[in-house]
Parts: sequence; C-alpha cells; structure tokens
Amino acid sequence: MTDENAPTSPLNVSFLGLGKMGGAMARHLGHAGHRLTIFNRTPARAEAWIAANPGLATRSASSPAEAADGADVVITCVGNDDDLADVVLSPNGVFSTLRRGALYIDHTTVSARIARQIAVEGRDKELLCVDAPVTGGQSGAESGTLAIMCGGSAKAVDAARPVLSAYAKRVVHVGKSGAGQTAKMANQMCIAGAIAGLSEAIRFAQLAHLDLDKVFEAISGGAAQSWQMDNRFHTMAKDEFDFGFAVDWMRKDLGLAMDEARNLGASVPVTALVDQFYVDVQAMGYGHEDTSALIRRLPHRKGKA
Repeated sequence: MTDENAPTSPLNVSFLGLGKMGGAMARHLGHAGHRLTIFNRTPARAEAWIAANPGLATRSASSPAEAADGADVVITCVGNDDDLADVVLSPNGVFSTLRRGALYIDHTTVSARIARQIAVEGRDKELLCVDAPVTGGQSGAESGTLAIMCGGSAKAVDAARPVLSAYAKRVVHVGKSGAGQTAKMANQMCIAGAIAGLSEAIRFAQLAHLDLDKVFEAISGGAAQSWQMDNRFHTMAKDEFDFGFAVDWMRKDLGLAMDEARNLGASVPVTALVDQFYVDVQAMGYGHEDTSALIRRLPHRKGKA
C-alpha cells in the first residue's frame, strides 16, 4: 500500500456480500475510515458481521437499492452471474438508485459476459464500473494483501485504486470491461494445474517412502517452486484441507474458464482434465474442502485411497 493510493478523505462506501472474502474486505474499509454501509442477502450474516465488528458500519441496508442510495462507491462480492444480476440490475438492485458519476466495483468471479453487460448498463447511467476479481484467498482478504485484476476504463480504475488500497497489495489494470474476469480465469487455470501436479508429486514421494521435509527442502527452491507448494505442500501431506476456497467454487470458476475458452476457440485440455478430477473429489463428499483436497482422489498406498 502506498501513500499515493491512500484515500484522502472518507467516502460513503456500500459493501454487498459478507462471505469469507467480502466480510474481511468490508472490515478493512471500515478500519480505513470510510462511512460504511453493509448488505447481505441473508440478513443473519449481516447481523453476525455487525456483532463481530462493532462500530465499523454506519448502517445496515435492507436491500441493494437502499445500500446504493447516497453511496459514492458500491462494491459487490456475491456468488455467481445470477446473484450479481439480481443484486445489481434487478428493479430493486444497485443501479436503480446509485447516483450518476458514482463508482461501482465488483469482486465476484463471474463471466466476462455479465461484466461487460454491467459496464454497458453503467455507462448509460454515467457510472464508473470496474470488474475486479481478486486472488490471494481468504488469508489475503484477512491480511489485506489481495492482488486485484481490473477491467474497465482508465478513469474508472484510477478512481477505484484508493478504495482498493484498503485490502490490496497489488492492483493491475488488465484492460477493458470484462478483462479482469478473463484474467481471473487464467489465474484459476494456473492454480488448477499447479495443484494437480503437486498432488501427484506428494503421493509419489509418499509411496517412495521419502522424507517429505527433505523433498520440500530439495525442490521448493528450484523450478518446481510455486505458491501452492510453499503454502500447501505440508498441509496436503497431512490431509488438512480447511483453507477457505472450496472445491465447489473452483469448479464454478473452471466452468467459466472453459466456457470462455470455447468462445475464444482456445484449447484448454489440462483445465478440462483437472475439472473432471474435481468432479471425483465432489463425488467423494469433499466439495466443501479447499482446492488442495484434489489430492484425496489419489491413493496413499497401493489399493487404498
């Protein structure tokens, strides 16, 4: 976070979607001094957030339209395309009340199609719209060190930077509206491939009766090194899979990537294969565990999963 990106004065910021990622980001905005309005489609989650963060929210809205009314900035972090369309574009959505010239930022991982649709709707209302999916996981949201890939006009992204600085260590303007989402798809494809390779390597080393600590020491400083190796090698080896981003959500993201690949005429065979591996993990009943649970589909030893 740099001084030039720090907000110069408090803004009226409304945050919609208080899940594991959104709840943490909203908290950072409150601590940054913004006048924060919150909304969640499940009221109990909003109530729990308020109880866990006393005094950070100026108000809790009862609808997206109410949350957006009077806001300088509206930020969404919901589930999928349909959720986003409902929260933003419905008759009681954000765009029904958000003032002209305001800033709208979306952190949901969704299709590039709906990101572009929202940008068109926003342009008609003279809004500054940024599709801004994030990477860094729950730990990055909690620590305020997310990386954010942004699609939209230079004016919109520049307006967003001081707000995003509350919970991001890196904000990259990737391109026009929808580009943030396509960059996030590429990100998820990279993660899927890395986890698949790491899963096989760990099981291979275990079956070879190698000392895993020594294996990690030997290979983690070379060409095999990755964030997944640094952060998940030891936990995967111990069958620990409670780190936030679920297999179910990864399958949603890989589905978006494969849909976009078909639109582009791109070949993504590894992504398609790993997606099917995750189908196996879901069938085993582990769809709620984090993405490193991919290793569960590989046997610990001959004849035993």
